[in-house]
Amino acid sequence: MDIHHHLRGQEPQKAAVEVVLVPLPAQGHLNQLMHLSRLISERGIPVHVVGSPTHNRQAKNRVHGWDPSTISNIHFHDFPLPSFPTPPPDPDASNKWPSHLLPTFEAAINLREPLAELLHSLSVTANRVAVVHDSLMNFAAKEASCIPNGESYCFNSCSAIFTLLYQWEDLGRPSIPDIESLNEPLLSLPNEDIVTDDFRNFILQHKESAQFDVGKLYNTCRPIEGKFVDLLGQEPFIGENMKQWAIGPLNPIAFDFNSMGGKSSRHKCLEWLDAQPNNSVLYVSFGTMTSVSDKQIKEIAFGLEKCEQRFVWVLRDADRGDLYSNQDQVRRIDLPEGYEERVKGVGMIVRDWAPQLGILAHPSTGGFLSHCGWNSCMESISMGVPIATWPMHSDQPRNALLVTEVLKIGVVVRGWAHRGEVASSTTIASPIRKLMVSEEGKDIRKRAEELGAAVRQAVSEGGTSTAELNAFLTHISRPPDL
Repeated sequence: MDIHHHLRGQEPQKAAVEVVLVPLPAQGHLNQLMHLSRLISERGIPVHVVGSPTHNRQAKNRVHGWDPSTISNIHFHDFPLPSFPTPPPDPDASNKWPSHLLPTFEAAINLREPLAELLHSLSVTANRVAVVHDSLMNFAAKEASCIPNGESYCFNSCSAIFTLLYQWEDLGRPSIPDIESLNEPLLSLPNEDIVTDDFRNFILQHKESAQFDVGKLYNTCRPIEGKFVDLLGQEPFIGENMKQWAIGPLNPIAFDFNSMGGKSSRHKCLEWLDAQPNNSVLYVSFGTMTSVSDKQIKEIAFGLEKCEQRFVWVLRDADRGDLYSNQDQVRRIDLPEGYEERVKGVGMIVRDWAPQLGILAHPSTGGFLSHCGWNSCMESISMGVPIATWPMHSDQPRNALLVTEVLKIGVVVRGWAHRGEVASSTTIASPIRKLMVSEEGKDIRKRAEELGAAVRQAVSEGGTSTAELNAFLTHISRPPDL
């Protein structure tokens, strides 16, 4: 469907709508809006992606399943930022929220002025300029309100259940039966400790600009979080005239391993997976923002050895704010002496960037030991892969409970109550074996596979997420007087 059309009575060169995307400069946030840019551009609507040269480069280099340079109506705007510190992550920090990235987020506020100039220039050539901004880049909403034909939409990169319960607690926990009937672990989980005080202050400083938004987008779908999306669409969580759309998952959902190129172009871990039995491999990754202590790394290593399961372990430190500076200072994580030789043939250690979606989509992958970042959850669920949960910060504790308590497609490796402890190898090995080789694990996998099929249907033609995305694009392409 191409809904980017010239409207009757308008000058022929005037676009119906131009979309401007403003992501937060962190991998999990960049990734989601990159995939949204593709979905919008495929429907014939020009898309403008705003960011620093470094973060636009990062977004393009790491996108998986398609090549942004091949799509002519995605336009990247490289706006330089003032110099900002890019300290290394602290693997021994008691709070696992990535404080080392806060200077990057603060620097990104300087995108405001060049964004304003871009919006003013686009407002002359389009009937409407629709700004879709990350929920942590609220300044973009204020700038959209400053042009006569501008509208802003808040993109929520976290789970709906996290957004719902975070807001509910902030509102003083008003009596809402559908929330109060949720599992007790979800309700008793506090908002404290999931981020640092400095980051909470960053959120509060820019919260006011959100009042200019006219709609909200969620990277989720009805099969996963329909109940929670519906609650977010009601008072007191949404304004009277506010619209919302659940358009996820924002990741590719199909991989043809026979057409992914020859050996020279495929990642070595995919080749290794080719030789393993179906559902036999545990994929281990804690995302791009979490740094794990040396002591905990050793326990994970021994735990993977004890569980006697095949595994692919992505062992790399958290991203810095600028991936391309000080590359010689990136921490190399050491494993116990002789470890890699002992697990050779059973486990594979990947120390560079790994094609996570390709790994999860591979038929040999049977489980995912994950920090439960929302990208990772959505990707794993999309591919029907059950999750062994180990939340670290932010929305992850609630995402983990969604996986284990609500959807029942995973097991707990380390619960949030034990976040300050080093998990022992035995603590790690036991739930992994439960997931991978027990009868209970088979039931969990079956539910994960069934949910994955429902999610893939949601983003197929006629699915609920496709319908909601089309509804959003129809809405922003409406005639200018509506």
